[in-house]
Order: sequence, then C-alpha cells, then structure tokens
Amino acid sequence: MAKLISPHGSPELIKLLLEGEELAEEKKKAQKLLKVNITSRKTGDLIMMGIGGFTPLTGFMGYDDWKSVCEEMKMPSKNGLFWPIPITVSTDKETADKIKIGDEVALYSDEYGEIMATMKVEEKYKIDKEFECKNVYKTTDIEHPGVKMVMDQEEINLAGPVKVLSEGPFPVQFKGIYQRPEESRKIFAERGWKTIAALQLRNPMHRSHEYLAKIALEVSDGLYIHQLVGKLKPGDIPADVRVRCIDVLVQNYFVKDTVVQGGYPLDMRYAGPREALLHALFRQNYGCTHMIIGRDHAGVGNYYGPFEAQEIFDELWEGALLCQPLKIDWTFYCYKCEGMASMKTCPHGKEDRLLLSGTMLRKALSEGLEVPKEFSRPEVLAILREYYSGLQEKVEIKLHRAATGE
Repeated sequence: MAKLISPHGSPELIKLLLEGEELAEEKKKAQKLLKVNITSRKTGDLIMMGIGGFTPLTGFMGYDDWKSVCEEMKMPSKNGLFWPIPITVSTDKETADKIKIGDEVALYSDEYGEIMATMKVEEKYKIDKEFECKNVYKTTDIEHPGVKMVMDQEEINLAGPVKVLSEGPFPVQFKGIYQRPEESRKIFAERGWKTIAALQLRNPMHRSHEYLAKIALEVSDGLYIHQLVGKLKPGDIPADVRVRCIDVLVQNYFVKDTVVQGGYPLDMRYAGPREALLHALFRQNYGCTHMIIGRDHAGVGNYYGPFEAQEIFDELWEGALLCQPLKIDWTFYCYKCEGMASMKTCPHGKEDRLLLSGTMLRKALSEGLEVPKEFSRPEVLAILREYYSGLQEKVEIKLHRAATGE
C-alpha cells in the first residue's frame, strides 16, 4: 500500500472520539456535569477534533493561542505550529462564573439534543471580537456571515482538552459520504495513490468545477471531491442534492476509479484566504497532498480579491504546511475555443466567454430561467431542476394554505 502524507504536526492522526466502554463511562459521567450549550459551528469543530480532522488539536484554544493564531497563524502552545483560524468555544458570563479552573463541563448541542463532548476547563478569558474579525476575516462588517458568527459569540471563551462523545447525525444522515480521515486514507493507500488533489465543494458541480478537477487529475494519482455537509448560508443547495449531482457527473464524465467522494462536518466560515489555508490543512489530515484553489475560494460577496486565497499560501514560512495549493486561474466556457478554458489558455475577449459560478446557476434555476448547455452537464441540470421544482411546489402549497386558511 502507498505511503501517504503525514498528518499536520503529528506522525499519526490524533483522534479524540471515545469508543466502547470508555465512551459509555464518559457519557454516564457527562450527565452529572454542568452543561454548556454550543452552536453548530463549535459542534462541527468538536467532531473534527474527534475524528482526527483537526490533528494535532486536543481541545479548544486558550488566550495565547487565540491571539497568536489571529495575528501570526501560529500556536505558541505547540512550538509555533501553523494554524490559520482560531478554534474556540464560548459561553455566557453567568455560566462561566459557575465554572472553576480544573472543572469538567459537558458541551451540549441544542440542535442535535445531545452532549457532544466533555471538557476540562483550564482557562477562561475574554476576547476582542473586532480584533479577531479584522485579522481573520479582514473586515468587521456584520453583513459578513463569518463576522456575524464571531460577533454573536458569548462573552467568555473556555479552553482545555476535550473528550468527544458523538459525531452527531452525520454518519447516519450522510451514510456513504461522511468520512473520517482514517477512512479516506485507507482508500487512497489501497488504490496506491501517492499524490491526491482535494476539491472543496459547497455547490453542485458545474463545468468549471469539472474542469478544475480534470486539470488536477492530469498531474495527480487521484481526486478527492470533499464537500461540506455542515451548515451553509440561506439559499445554498443542500448536501444530499449535491451528492447526487456529483455521483452522476463522476459516473458519466470521469475515468473509473480516479475519484473518491467524501463529506466533512464543518460549517462554512466564509473566511476566504484564511479558510483556504484551513481547508488545505485538514485535507492533509485526510491524506491529500494538494488542495485545488480556484477563484474566490471560500469567499462571500466582494470581501476578498478573486485570487487572495491563492496568494496567502505564498506568505507561509517553509514547512508550515505540507499540503500544497494547486492554483488555477479564472475558468469559463469559450465559444471561440469551443470548450472550457482559463485566462492562461484563452486569447479571446470577454464577449466570447460564458463565466460559470454556483451563484449564477442557483439564480437561473430558482427563477426558472434557461440555463445554457455549456454551464452544466444535462444529467446534473435534471437533478437541480427537480430540486427547484420541489421548492416551488412547497412555496405554492404554503401560499395556498395561507390564502384559504387550510
């Protein structure tokens, strides 16, 4: 079997998810602990620590790590190890006042209705939320969804090691797609892959994604289409629909056994350049050697330049990150080239180009507009039209009930 890239900052994956008798005992103990409610973002971070996706983290960050990660992308507690985004958990002052340093607490998800982990509290501290937003998101605009997440956090951060008790609904809800890093690594090793490119997805695959994927396959042993199955922003297409779109595309337009599809449990932060680095970091833990970084990776609105997420990799110091970026220019369909192309390969003008984006595709489908055949494969469009038709039917039923009082 092929030898794969090492996890980040560790020779082995560090998994904090308990199993067997140890899990049963910790769950029993957790019932008697003070409960601290956590959001879906914090729940996703916990699960990633549990399955080894956030190797080598062993818990939520203390003040020194939080500040240094914001400013320098380094963790003092781990000899200056690279880390691009703070991983923290917060609570209100009233709850924090009940916790003494050294106490254990239960981290409880209201959304999933269960205790997700226990945590030994080693530190309690306040943060400057605007400082975090300026450094990580490059803005303090509350309209930015990532900034809103930070500004909505409770007043006091808690830090300390965790023992993870659950993966939430993901293994059942996304059976066959949700993967732990040890599972993807096993598949890659069995296939003999040494170079693996990861493609980050939160939208259905259109022709631009397909083009990026095939460029990566030209220079890699295999492709890992790794999509987010955590929370998105309103209007984004749900994961189960995206999975069907990817499946039909891979079956019809890719060489057999060159692609693996997986899912991971994080919410999007929309942190643009910093999130691109985080994406590459945990893809390394999943066994990937390269991360495809296209236009406006992990961006939202106009907060970041189109290629800032590529440029930030050039700012890293030597050895910061083993997983390397595959930087690909703006891609589109060119009517004169009669195919997909990029700014590097196409000499024609913008009047000859059809720019492709998930936002444009969602808008066209949701408004019932005609979608050019060059935008997406017909098999994918059929699935998306079915999805949007179902949404429209639900809206019409609601309007009918509201009008008739049924």
